[in-house]
Formats: sequence, C-alpha cells, structure tokens
Amino acid sequence: MQAWPVRLSPGDDLRDALERLLRQRGWQAAFVVQGIGSLSVAQLRFAGIDAPAELRGDLEILTLAGSISPDGAHLHMSVADAHGQVFGGHVASGCRVRTTAELLLALLPGHRFSRSLDPQTGFLELQIEDNENGSNPGR
Repeated sequence: MQAWPVRLSPGDDLRDALERLLRQRGWQAAFVVQGIGSLSVAQLRFAGIDAPAELRGDLEILTLAGSISPDGAHLHMSVADAHGQVFGGHVASGCRVRTTAELLLALLPGHRFSRSLDPQTGFLELQIEDNENGSNPGR
C-alpha cells in the first residue's frame, strides 16, 4: 500500500476530480482514507433515495471515505452547514470545493478494482482482483 496526499482547489468537482486523477495516473485501485475541507455545494444521496439532495452554502467536510476504481468511485461523506447541522450520504457528482479539500489516498498497486452490476443489489458494486494471481479475494 502507498499513501498519496491530494489537495483539490476551489471550484473542483470532488468526485470527478478523484476519478480523473486515478485514470490519469493509471492507478487501478485506491481508497480515500479520509478527507477534510469545505464545499459550496454538496450533492449527497441519502439511504433509500434514488436522487441526490443538493446542499448549498458554507459546508465543512467532516469525513470522506470510499473506494475508487478506473470506472468509478463509491464515496461517503458527512458535511456540516454554518449552523452545525450535519448531513451525510453517498457522494454524487457536483460537490464543489469552496476553499480546499485535503485527502489521503491509499493506493493498492497489487490490485485492480472495477465495478459491475450486482443482480442482488441492483447497483454497480466493487469487484476486486489480485494482480499477482488473478484471483478475486473480495468475494
């Protein structure tokens, strides 16, 4: 495992920037270990709801974690608004960095992540391949 710090700039789309970084660097598997910073817009999909909710204003990222594969990310985040009210859920595209987002990625060079439709859940779920021997240790 390799640690890779990342800083995103004002206006960056949080999810899209992380997915693009993985593809540009040719990384095959990564986890966001933690993230902090601020957003002006958060797009969070709450449990059991199909469409993301849009939150606007001065938002602080309290937690950010998840997996990133070359074909997509699965990220969860909690944010607090200017009144300290906390919201959390699945990160959708459209989360705009306000001042900064500081993240720590854990790169897994011996693995390859991908996403495929799981008929049991109805979602694109993480598939894990061990590059050393081609096995799928995650199932």
